[in-house]
Amino acid sequence: MAGGPPSVGRRGAAGAAGAAGGRRSRLGLRIVALAYLAMLLVIPVGLVIWRTFENGVGPVLDALSDPSVVHAFKITGIVALWTVVLNTVFGVGVAILLVRHRFPGRRVLSALIDLPLAVSPVVVGLALILVYGKFAPVGGWLEGQGIQMIYALPGMVLATVFVSLPLVVREVAPVLEEIGIEQEQAAWTLGAGRMQTFRRITLPSIRWALAYGVVLTLARALGEYGAVAVVSGRLVDKTQTVTLIVDERFQNFDQTTAYAASVALAAVAIVILIVINLLRPDERAS
Repeated sequence: MAGGPPSVGRRGAAGAAGAAGGRRSRLGLRIVALAYLAMLLVIPVGLVIWRTFENGVGPVLDALSDPSVVHAFKITGIVALWTVVLNTVFGVGVAILLVRHRFPGRRVLSALIDLPLAVSPVVVGLALILVYGKFAPVGGWLEGQGIQMIYALPGMVLATVFVSLPLVVREVAPVLEEIGIEQEQAAWTLGAGRMQTFRRITLPSIRWALAYGVVLTLARALGEYGAVAVVSGRLVDKTQTVTLIVDERFQNFDQTTAYAASVALAAVAIVILIVINLLRPDERAS
């Protein structure tokens, strides 16, 4: 007999049709995803880059060498550095607390960690003024001790720490859950102390999650605007970050400086993200 049973042929044709439909569906999803990213990300950022360099590199270099812009980058770097340090220490500690321990109020603490993701940064800035402002009880006491929080660098750091609070915690906690506690218990059994176990067992296991959380925190700190705009007072050459000087220059029709500072800030964040992804081992190969 020539050929197979008709049912086999029909199933084969149906399978081929289904595979072709699946390929068309995947292609359609790719096109939609790429178009969505192009409209929201690629075209706007590309337009900013084009506007930045449309008159050549010279005006860009002149704009970036402006003393006010240089000072804004310095302030941004200081705020970002303190934010990364504080949120790294806090994030690792809270992640270990949430994953390794069970205690009353654990769910409440976990929910509070995510609060900055739900609250507007402008509301955060206003809340900080109400607590740490000159005429607030806490802020007044600190002023009496010679510590100015609002319209000064400490308040800007505090605001940026708040808005980036969950980033390290939410990167590290799932990895701690995945690796379990068996290796740490074995180290304790062999006589290792808590800090020794953390340095030799826990930290190497979470290093890439921690690194990615630090990068996200750094990127968030570099680009923060709303909360910092409220608590900084936008004092020229004193409390202006790069995002604030971009807004100020754009509003004053100095578009070259605004575009140049924007591109420089974006470039720093993108380079850091690329470097950490290049250094991170390919998990699919392991």
